[in-house]
Amino acid sequence: MLDTNGTATFFKVTVMLENGEPVFSYTDADDTPVTGDITFTDAGTVTYQLNDRTGKGLKFVGVGFNTPFDGIVDAVTLSSDGQLIQIIDLDRLPGCTEFQFVLSNTANTLLVLSPDPQVINVPK
Repeated sequence: MLDTNGTATFFKVTVMLENGEPVFSYTDADDTPVTGDITFTDAGTVTYQLNDRTGKGLKFVGVGFNTPFDGIVDAVTLSSDGQLIQIIDLDRLPGCTEFQFVLSNTANTLLVLSPDPQVINVPK
């Protein structure tokens, strides 16, 4: 898990198919494998870039939260081409929230859900 202090953080989200099922993996800016989880100790932004290796035309369409009103994450932005998602956390409240990326594809009208990375707030 990555700890960040008031910085911008970058992750690449690679999606491949294994036996016809999407498999997600995460790397940092140096292509080092990571979990995709992040701990904030100050305000920050995490950018996730999609690396679609499925051949199915995946695009980010959003982020789903089980607890969208807990105040842990403050905002989510999505690029117009569906290749980038940014999660903005002002780190005002302590706690942990899980989320899933929601992706569309060009093979059918069904949506793809990622496993759930976490955002953890540990205010100073």
